Amino acid sequence: MAKEIPDLVVEARAGTGKGAARQARREGKVPGIVYGDGKDPQPIQVEFNSLLTKLRAGRFLSTLWNLKVEGQEDVRVVCRSVQRDVVKDLPTHIDFMRLHRNTRVNLFIHVNFENHEEAPGLKRGGTLVVVRPEVELMVTASEIPDHITVDLTGKQIGDTIHINDIELPKGVKPTIDRNFVIANIAAPSGLRSEDNAEAAEGEATEA
Repeated sequence: MAKEIPDLVVEARAGTGKGAARQARREGKVPGIVYGDGKDPQPIQVEFNSLLTKLRAGRFLSTLWNLKVEGQEDVRVVCRSVQRDVVKDLPTHIDFMRLHRNTRVNLFIHVNFENHEEAPGLKRGGTLVVVRPEVELMVTASEIPDHITVDLTGKQIGDTIHINDIELPKGVKPTIDRNFVIANIAAPSGLRSEDNAEAAEGEATEA
C-alpha cells in the first residue's frame, strides 16, 4: 500500500534574489528553493509547463516527491508553498522541504470507498455523501500510504462513517484528535418524502 514516489526533475539555479528569479521566469522556468534537513537552502528552477501540468493534476502538496537535480543525489521532498500571480493565478515561486526516511510529516491522503454493492443502504437507493475525500494524516516519509480505505459492506441508510471506523496503516494517525465524519449514507429523496408524510399523518391521527 506504500505510495510509489514520483520523480520531479528540477534544475539547480545559480543566482538568488529578485533578479535571478525574474531571469528564470523569462526562460520559462519557475524559481524555487529547497530547504530543511539541516542543510543549506538550494535555489532551483522548474520547467513552467511541467509544473503547471502537475499542479492541475491535483494533490501536489500532499505528494512526496523524489527530487532529481543533475549531478546530485536524489532527495525526498514535499512542497510547502506555491506562490501564484494574483491576476493570472499561475505559479511564480515554489518551496520544497527535504525529508529523511523517518521524518514524520502531515499530508492529505485520499480516501477510497470499496464494496458499494455490499451496502444495503445504497441498494435501497441511498446516496453516499462524502464529507472528506481526503484526510490529513501524520505519516512517516518512507511509508506514505497511497490511500486509506472505507469498507461500505453492511452500511445502511442513516449510517455515518467516522475516522475511528477506519483501520489506518501502522504508524499513521489523524492530525485531528476528535472522531470526525468521513461520509454518510443519506436516504433517497423519495424515501425522505415518504417518511415525512408518515410523520405528518401520525401527528394528524394523534391530534
